[in-house]
Amino acid sequence: MTQHTDWLKVRRGQVPLVISLPHTGTDIPADMQHALRSLWLARKDADWWIETLYDFAAEMDATVIRTTVSRTVIDVNRDPSGVSLYPGQATTELCPTTSFDGEPLYLDGQQPDALEIEKRKTRYFKPYHDLLQEEVTRLRAQHPKVVLYDCHSIRSVIPRLFEGTLPQFNIGTNSGLACAEALTKSVEAHCVASGLEVVVNGRFKGGSITRLNGKPEAGVHAIQMELACRAYLDEPLGPVSEQNWPTPYDPAYAGPVRATLRAILDSCLDFAHS
Repeated sequence: MTQHTDWLKVRRGQVPLVISLPHTGTDIPADMQHALRSLWLARKDADWWIETLYDFAAEMDATVIRTTVSRTVIDVNRDPSGVSLYPGQATTELCPTTSFDGEPLYLDGQQPDALEIEKRKTRYFKPYHDLLQEEVTRLRAQHPKVVLYDCHSIRSVIPRLFEGTLPQFNIGTNSGLACAEALTKSVEAHCVASGLEVVVNGRFKGGSITRLNGKPEAGVHAIQMELACRAYLDEPLGPVSEQNWPTPYDPAYAGPVRATLRAILDSCLDFAHS
């Protein structure tokens, strides 16, 4: 069963697997647009086409939760207090004022103030996390274990955020606190089998979705997958422009990684049923 609001969508399944899609949205409310320097720039850092890459999850009867709102409006994977999840490292805020590359998103003096940020937290952040918890609780009542799999992607080369070229698969489990080691090892093994690069709890250890919901002792195992875009897109490496980004989704190009991701989600279900 699929239910929608104007910005929050949920497809409710019965198997013990919840798929979170927090950064695939590109919608920006009309009353915000006048304050932005560029709509393309405000959408630049979306997790492009991830909802398409993982659309097979519905066939598995997984629960899929997605916001259509751009992360520039509010990033539902940040700490709601505004505290950095990666102290000492460059990142973007709860309501980002710059792109990943450090470009200002807002016209001078138009950045969201404290009152505006609180409004966005109430309208977007809280409902997303409330829905996640409701669905995890619903499934946990039916199954001894539930896996929450948080889907992300990011451009492969962003010098402001990390050195060099990011591995294609970046698994985050809050340094092992958010899920059982057996689940991490299983997911990692499928990534290794693909022949692509993989790292566990490297630059990306999982955001607030993984950290707030991952409670292995309570039967809830959360894991974040951050894909470098070149894993599934013909990505231009280095700086991008409105002329070459985002790259269109090509099913043939994405096919091999999509097959690996299907195997990963199958292993998540095997773990939940074990």
